[in-house]
Amino acid sequence: MSGWPIATPGLEARTQVWNIDLALPPDALARCRAILAPEERARADRFMRAANRDGYTASHAALRLILGRTLARPPRTLAFTAAPGGRPQLDGADLAFNLSHSGSRALVALSREATVGVDVETLRPLSDAVRIARTHFAADETAALSRLHGAQLQAAFFGLWTRKEAVVKALGGGLSIPLDGFSVSPPPAPARMLRAPKGTRAWTLHHLEPGPGTVGALAAPGPLTQPALAALPADWTTDLA
Repeated sequence: MSGWPIATPGLEARTQVWNIDLALPPDALARCRAILAPEERARADRFMRAANRDGYTASHAALRLILGRTLARPPRTLAFTAAPGGRPQLDGADLAFNLSHSGSRALVALSREATVGVDVETLRPLSDAVRIARTHFAADETAALSRLHGAQLQAAFFGLWTRKEAVVKALGGGLSIPLDGFSVSPPPAPARMLRAPKGTRAWTLHHLEPGPGTVGALAAPGPLTQPALAALPADWTTDLA
């Protein structure tokens, strides 16, 4: 899945994935911080590294912008609560959503069809990918990765990681869901569930390519229509209010 047309939040598609550039100048970051709730600002301030603090601030402001425009509500007035398992939700909104960010890239998934999970990772050198896989992944996934080397191994590892993380986030169970308890296909194979998590059956997975040097995935425990892909414009923070 590729191609991310620039758009303004408010698409009518039942499932959407938004691509956000988090590389923002100081004035734009200040606009992002201004619309966050006090507890969000407090959480951002707990990050020791400025890059992590800025990524959290910008990605959560973008989430508010997208949700606010979709629901016709001012972004700063949105109040989040925690669903069972800790997943954030909006009371009174018939809309599932999920956020992921890595480096200077974020993805926001919205759906009126099913609970969704989304994940994005920045590709980076990893000398012990197979060892990590043996520790965390299912045996068939590890076996597939062990046959690869170099750039192919790097791409397959992070692509597989995002597919598994998207599944876990769609289920909303966090660390209580063992990553070796289910199997997904590793890139370059199309994204699909090979062995479903316990208690689930049909899954929809999509491979995402948000931009150079990144990989992502969308997952839902059930059928989804083809998700609409959209990217916020470069000046998206000027729309915050």
